[in-house]
Amino acid sequence: MSDRRPQEAAAARIRIDVAHNARVWNYWLGGEDHYPVDRAVGDRVTGMYPGIGEVARADRAFLGRVVRHLAGDVGVDQFLDIGTGLPTADNTHEIAQHTAPHARVVYVDNDPIVLAHARVLLSGSLEGATEYVDADVHDPERILKAARHTLDLGRPVVVMMLGILNFVLDTEEARSIVRTLMAAVPSGSHLALTHPTLELGGEGNEAAMRFWNENATPPITARSRAEFASFLDGLELLEPGIVPCSRWRTNPREPEVAQFGAVGRKP
Repeated sequence: MSDRRPQEAAAARIRIDVAHNARVWNYWLGGEDHYPVDRAVGDRVTGMYPGIGEVARADRAFLGRVVRHLAGDVGVDQFLDIGTGLPTADNTHEIAQHTAPHARVVYVDNDPIVLAHARVLLSGSLEGATEYVDADVHDPERILKAARHTLDLGRPVVVMMLGILNFVLDTEEARSIVRTLMAAVPSGSHLALTHPTLELGGEGNEAAMRFWNENATPPITARSRAEFASFLDGLELLEPGIVPCSRWRTNPREPEVAQFGAVGRKP
């Protein structure tokens, strides 16, 4: 009975009358965990900004390339994935533990529908570890405290914040969150980021974001290249630096999407 209570509590928090980012994103990725309101808002956003589906898919592909490179080529075997969203194919732990079966992965999210799916996320390799933390990105200290139960923060960690800082509307607060997280991990750790921008998206993207903020939750903000770069201050950028996430370590002729992507290494 005790095993069911967290899922039942999470289910009680789920609202199906307001579109939510995790479910709409799942819809754009072709998943099945969404409600009519999510599909309606998702379709309206797509009508205003037809490239949003490509953004979602490019962000997911970026995740795969980052994890394969850092787990395989670099040899980092610990991942702190903040704002993980709903499980789909090729989740962080699946890619990391396929490359390095002993890899340890901690997922962080505060969306109740993600919590209700936590057991799906928690099926990792026998050699490694996969855990889920119900916490908010605005509380990095709580995230770190919970992550220490699974991760050894004395060894390098990949901190993954894909499409999550855009929900921290105050830029200085977002910088502070990143600084707190990266201060807690040692040299050789990495920060992987993606973030929407209007600099690559045009007017349609701006109108779509405005519609989102009026009709869905949580509210979102775009940022400039300079603002995005400020989250990576003090880190060594891996090649090719700050690029549309669709073009990070892939064919440079890939279509450009309105989503910056970059990975930095803590010296």
